[in-house]
Amino acid sequence: MLYDYMNVLESVGLDLLFAAIFFLIGMAIKDVLNQANVPPFGRRIVWLVLFLGCAGFIAKGIIQISWEGTGL
Repeated sequence: MLYDYMNVLESVGLDLLFAAIFFLIGMAIKDVLNQANVPPFGRRIVWLVLFLGCAGFIAKGIIQISWEGTGL
């Protein structure tokens, strides 16, 4: 039974791993920004770059799902 769903479990586990990594990176960046007294403009740039990285990862997942649905 579990072997039948191995691909689904692997896919969900990998997505959860990436989400946890993004969360931990965000917490580390927040800590570094607070300790370094970075000005507000610099903080916004750092968070924008982190957000764009997450958005790119999500876009990749959506594109991958749509291509797999069409048979590419």
